[in-house]
Parts: sequence; C-alpha cells; structure tokens
Amino acid sequence: MSESVTPAVRAAEIAALIDHAILKPELTRAEVDADLDLAAKYGIFSVCVRPSDVSHAVQRLAGSGVAVGTVIGFPHGTTSTSTKVAEARQALADGAVELDMVLNIGRLRSELLDDVEADIAAVVEAAGDHVVKVILETAYLDDDQIVAASAAAERAGAAFVKTSTGFAGGGATVPHVTLMRASVGPAVQVKASGGVRDLDTLLAMRALGVTRFGTSATATILDDAAAREAGGAGTGASDDSSY
Repeated sequence: MSESVTPAVRAAEIAALIDHAILKPELTRAEVDADLDLAAKYGIFSVCVRPSDVSHAVQRLAGSGVAVGTVIGFPHGTTSTSTKVAEARQALADGAVELDMVLNIGRLRSELLDDVEADIAAVVEAAGDHVVKVILETAYLDDDQIVAASAAAERAGAAFVKTSTGFAGGGATVPHVTLMRASVGPAVQVKASGGVRDLDTLLAMRALGVTRFGTSATATILDDAAAREAGGAGTGASDDSSY
C-alpha cells in the first residue's frame, strides 16, 4: 500500500478513472442534478446514470467534458436479450456513450455459457463502436465462474469486465479484480465497483491493473487525491456505502 502515501498522486489522473454512480432508485431530480454538477466540478471521466436520466444528464453536462453512461439489464441481469438490446439502443439514442450491462447471472451459475455469451454479444452488436462493460456480480460467483464469465465477455467483444452492481451485498475485492485481470487479454479492461470509497482502495486496485472505478464517493476520493498531491495528509475514508 506504499503508493497511497507517495507524492506522485495526481488528482487529474485519478479523476480520469472515475465513473460517478448516480443509480439509487430513490434519487430525486434535484439529487441527480447535484451529482451531475459534482461530476462537472471534479472533471471526472463519466457519470453512470439510470436509463431514464440519460437525456437529462447529457443536456446538463453539455460542454463539461464528462461523458454519460448508463446501465442495461440492471441490477439483476435477468431481462431477456431482446429487452437488453432495446435498452441499449434507446440509451444510445438518448446520448449515452458507454453501457454497463449485467450478464445473466443465473444462467452463468447454471453453466449455460453459450447463452451468457450470446446475451453479451447481442448488446455489444447493438452498441456498435460504443464501450460495453459487462457486470459479473462477483458477490454471487465462485472463482471458476468469475473466470468463465470474464472469458465469455471477452469472446463476445466487450471492452470491460466489471465486478459489481453495488446492489448485491458485496462489491469489488482485491482477489476478484486480480482474478478478472488474469482471465482476460490486454485488450479487455477491468472496472471495479461496489465498495470503492477511498483513495487507498482505488490506488491498490489501480496497481493491480484496474483502469476504471464505479463509485459514489467521488468527492472524498478526489479531495484526498488533491490534498496528497499538494503534500497534505488527505481526508480519510468515506462512510458512503453505495455502489
């Protein structure tokens, strides 16, 4: 964990790794807007919003440089493939540029890997040149299932494998992101989400090859990064338990 105290931390580099999650079902429009404004303030890579919020987020973030992504088949992955494809097409029409889809967890655990791969491939095809991240929901999986899911996502053409939705009672862990990184080739990236609430966790996972982070603790992480870059002690961990 020595990287967590190095003066080489750069807040802008950390911001470029963050997909700020705005996914809680109970969020009001005012609360969504506050999070969108926070994303613009910190200059992060992207927000990941609920599908119904995509067009609004695109309008509010216009000119900010912050990309808008959304979720597909969220949070359970059990919708039909045709529904996921329709969701993907609508999201892209509304202005989303990245899609985080939940694979069919039950079919994965049933070892119906052809079904799992076909489900992913259909969304990847619908997305065209847009990034698709495949959420494995690692809290429900054993190591062999994580390896199989990662390989299926890679064969289907996904750009990322992602740990979690943040709604399954467990999130990203060092063993899981290490296993996912080892299970795909260099062209497939790894996104950690769920439980990434402080800079130390982010830095530790970045060192393992994670290149994107889904979190709602963006302000805490980036305030700490800015303090460390300036030579300060940092702000410590957040108590935000979401995503």
